[in-house]
Amino acid sequence: MFVPAIAFVDGTPKVQQIVDAFSQAIEHGDWAPGSKLPSVRELTQTLGVGKFTLNEALDRLRGRNLLTSSQGRGYFVAMDSARPASMTWVDLLPQDLLSVLRRPLVTAGGELRPGSGHLPEGWLNNDALRHALRSVVRAPSLRIAGLGAPAGLLPLRQALQQKLHAEGLSVPVEQIITTPNTVQGLDMLMRLLARPGDTVLLDAPCYFNFHANLALHGVNVVTIERRPDGFDFAALEALLAEHRPSLYLTTSVLHNPTGHSFSPSQAFRLLQLTQQYHCHIVEDDLYGDLHPSPPPRLAALAGLDQVTYLSGFSKILSANTRVSYVVAAPQLAANLTNMKLMSGGVTSELFEQLVYRMLSEGSYARHRKRMVQRLMESGGRVEQWLKRCGCELPMAYEGGMFIWARLPQAVDGELLAQHALKHSMVLAPGALFGYDPAHLNAMRFNVAHSDEPRAQQLFETLLLKAVRAP
Repeated sequence: MFVPAIAFVDGTPKVQQIVDAFSQAIEHGDWAPGSKLPSVRELTQTLGVGKFTLNEALDRLRGRNLLTSSQGRGYFVAMDSARPASMTWVDLLPQDLLSVLRRPLVTAGGELRPGSGHLPEGWLNNDALRHALRSVVRAPSLRIAGLGAPAGLLPLRQALQQKLHAEGLSVPVEQIITTPNTVQGLDMLMRLLARPGDTVLLDAPCYFNFHANLALHGVNVVTIERRPDGFDFAALEALLAEHRPSLYLTTSVLHNPTGHSFSPSQAFRLLQLTQQYHCHIVEDDLYGDLHPSPPPRLAALAGLDQVTYLSGFSKILSANTRVSYVVAAPQLAANLTNMKLMSGGVTSELFEQLVYRMLSEGSYARHRKRMVQRLMESGGRVEQWLKRCGCELPMAYEGGMFIWARLPQAVDGELLAQHALKHSMVLAPGALFGYDPAHLNAMRFNVAHSDEPRAQQLFETLLLKAVRAP
């Protein structure tokens, strides 16, 4: 068997260079399936590397199912390692425009991303995250074997209890339950609080996953327009009286996608009406920590008999820091803990300890403060250039990640987003956030990603073409 010569280069581990060279020989058909590799001694002499380095490379190749091994016989190219040249990757996901747009909105990529739902990588406190992660991994308190605690890591829940108390929500630690992320937390709450055929109230517009998640539960959805003044409360009362929704799912502080927050008077009237019509509120507070001076949360104003509270850390720390939590009335908290056990939804203790360390050591608070200030500065600049482009901003920017804009008249947001994708720019047209035709010429902008000259220039160019088009 021919063994490819490897001109090792500095800066890349030799193990990885061997893996790459051998993988290429197998995948290109230079090494036939089932053929035997030279002995370890021969390979170390040919490549000029130590036995430890070679064995690690061979173990990695075996882990990729490119090699097999047999005690006393050596290493062989796996029989199914060859890949037909005609094999092509098939995308089985939905291919309509809105589905295609959703994917880059929630995943990483190198595109310009004014429509993104996350902060840019460069805005995150990666050094603090890595420091906390190293500390957690080295600490003897991290249990390598076994599952995390069903309700969540107790020190983390105690730290969350202190955080919530500072925000006006005093609650026993037993009523704080961690979840792997907010979407799974919401999904479990819906299984506990709603039944197929129930009616659930949503804002219009709202986060697109709300509609998708509720559809899985077979509930009926009714919507109420989210406005700068909160709602048309007469219309809200008429809707509550007619449809009798059992749940209202909303974001009270820095609503996604509009950035609106309920004022105390708006919150009071909302709570009054939903209590009158026996409509329980699930309050998603994923963005509230990005508000420079947040108003009281609904759960703090009304208590947990009327409001169940849901929040997490993926927007401020990292999209990969998938730790969220639910604050609920005692029986609901107990039921949620049991559902976590029954559905395998126990939260990773590694991530729980990571978040706990950042909360308890103060790095989360420092990072949050920097993000709030930086977003306020970027938001002011993004407001200005959007207005120069002829966009209307119905909601005053008060902080956070998002600005909701109406495009110049006759510009179709979906069509504009489609053209932008061809230039590797991801936009978030209003049609993603609801079915109301009034949203067709609206668009959500992430101020962190939009405070970028290249994104501004490309958007202005595409918008100008759209305005001029017949």
